[in-house]
Amino acid sequence: MNASADPVTIALTGMWPFIMISSAVLTFPASALLLGVYRRAVVRGMNASRAGNIPSAPATARSAAPAMPLRFVSLNANAASPSHLPGPWHAAAVYLAAGAAYALTMTAAWLLATRDHQIGPIKVIFIFWSYYWPAMLAVILVAAEDRARKASVVLGYFAAYVALTVVELTLSPEFTWKQAAGFWIIQNAPATVLLYLFLMRRIRSVGPLVLVFAIVALLGSELAISFLGASDARMSTAVEIGSAIGLGGIGVFVATLLLGFLVFALLGWMVLRWIGARYAAKKLSDESLTADAIFLIFAINASIGLVFQHWMWIAAALVGFAAYKAIAQIGFRLIPKTSSPKRLLLLRVFALGARSEPLFDVVRKQWLRGGSIAMIAGPDLVTSAVQPHEFLGFLSGQLSRTFIDDDASLERRVAAIDPQSDPDGRYRVTEFFCHVDTWQRTMRRLVAVSDAVLMDLRSFSASNQGCVYGSGGCSTRSTLGAWCS
Repeated sequence: MNASADPVTIALTGMWPFIMISSAVLTFPASALLLGVYRRAVVRGMNASRAGNIPSAPATARSAAPAMPLRFVSLNANAASPSHLPGPWHAAAVYLAAGAAYALTMTAAWLLATRDHQIGPIKVIFIFWSYYWPAMLAVILVAAEDRARKASVVLGYFAAYVALTVVELTLSPEFTWKQAAGFWIIQNAPATVLLYLFLMRRIRSVGPLVLVFAIVALLGSELAISFLGASDARMSTAVEIGSAIGLGGIGVFVATLLLGFLVFALLGWMVLRWIGARYAAKKLSDESLTADAIFLIFAINASIGLVFQHWMWIAAALVGFAAYKAIAQIGFRLIPKTSSPKRLLLLRVFALGARSEPLFDVVRKQWLRGGSIAMIAGPDLVTSAVQPHEFLGFLSGQLSRTFIDDDASLERRVAAIDPQSDPDGRYRVTEFFCHVDTWQRTMRRLVAVSDAVLMDLRSFSASNQGCVYGSGGCSTRSTLGAWCS
């Protein structure tokens, strides 16, 4: 049978691209909507008064402890984490190695599927480099903290791609620039566009989770339609049932889509809970979850092109992803871990709004390889710093349980700060959700258990007195390094 006429091949090359595209398109508005609702819920809790046993204190209060001199350190991209600890570029090196394993696997699959025995070594390297593109996106995700470095990664990749194309053009007269560009576009452009939709900074914190849910739910709709369409008897039965309840042909079609979506939406929620449980058990980090999504989407996209040779080549996606994951796990085990992680307290003026996010991205990439970050949740970063378990807890109606209401809840939250790194060597960000009359005591408690404080004083004014209170708390520790931007 011709592979292109195989019904399984037709389903894989038609259904999967539709599901992937539709899921990515739906992920952005769904994530933005959910994060908007989440932000409003957090802001309502912050503005509420539920102090319990914690006394309210004036915003400019000072500790009764004697003031100690502060040690100020100039903050820059190179000094944002202790110099003796592994930095984000160590993690980038791991993803480059893991990306090479993925690209080698997909290159081998391409050679076996196409059965091109006349291909030369330069062409093989060219194909490998095409499949290596997701490794560049992973490097940008974990290490490139500004636009200049992101641009250098992208330009360096394409410079090598052009060089390989030039060499191949000199060796193979039948090879053209159009073929070189077309191959890269087919293998990488669709997945790159899809990833851009759910990796935008505005929704990046929950984008991978929403994408997983959307893929599973939309798969249910497609399978429901395929199930009915595979048999005339099933279609007749569905039409009879629809007619009995007043549905026409279009109504039956829509009802089938909706039923499949709802059934698989339950399965999608179970998958999200499984991911949340693995995150809570420290089997993965939020960053590794995003990197895994990058490589899995590229693997599926690449394998769909191979399916035209035979539908079984869809398995190349699983093999390529497994090769990436195995090397990534080995690589992160080899990176040395610090025996004394440092805890950073991040303070800032909430009035900064979205301007807090770029600094937070830089600090998070640099610091979390050597220690954890604690901060008081605010409207500026509440949707950027949300953790998978926090977001799933919100969807389960458990957000109110995370707010600091009294001394006991404060001590529980401080004791729950995770001192261990995730499998990828990255520590976590812990947000403290405070009411209007509990944030001051919380901040002073966090100062007492932190090794350094970063206070972003941009937009500081007479109407933003929280930073004044914060500086008073910092002055009680002689060992505290206060880093001011």
